[in-house]
Amino acid sequence: MTDLPRTQHIIASGLVAAVGITVAYVSYTQEPAAAFLFPRLISTVFVVLALWTFGKAVLGHTKVGNGLDRRSMMNILPGLIVALIFVYWAAKQLGFYTASTATFFILLSLYDPASHNEVKSWIKRVIITAGFLAVMYGLFAKLLNVFTPREIFF
Repeated sequence: MTDLPRTQHIIASGLVAAVGITVAYVSYTQEPAAAFLFPRLISTVFVVLALWTFGKAVLGHTKVGNGLDRRSMMNILPGLIVALIFVYWAAKQLGFYTASTATFFILLSLYDPASHNEVKSWIKRVIITAGFLAVMYGLFAKLLNVFTPREIFF
């Protein structure tokens, strides 16, 4: 049982590397090529770092700590479910910016330690979410000219 943290690290970094390879493959096989320049750059860096981390984990050269216990996994699970819904459904069906806003607000509400019974904390969450959307829109749509999934809203 003492090898559990290393095994968890190998599995997690292997899954991240697999996702990175998949994202890189998709970004390199899409057309028009100019529209995918930014995703290609980011996915390439992501794959290199993920494979490096996976290699270190396999070789046992990482300091992995105590691993994740059941309680930690249960704390992560709601955010993971929300993220999977965003990736596999919401971004395409609701539009990237609408889905990103909803996802960010839900995650912020789930993990913000502020009271859920105070109006002040909800106003703060709305303001933070609006700021997040403004940064996302400015970064992707205006600065980088990245194509995002567009459907119902924008």
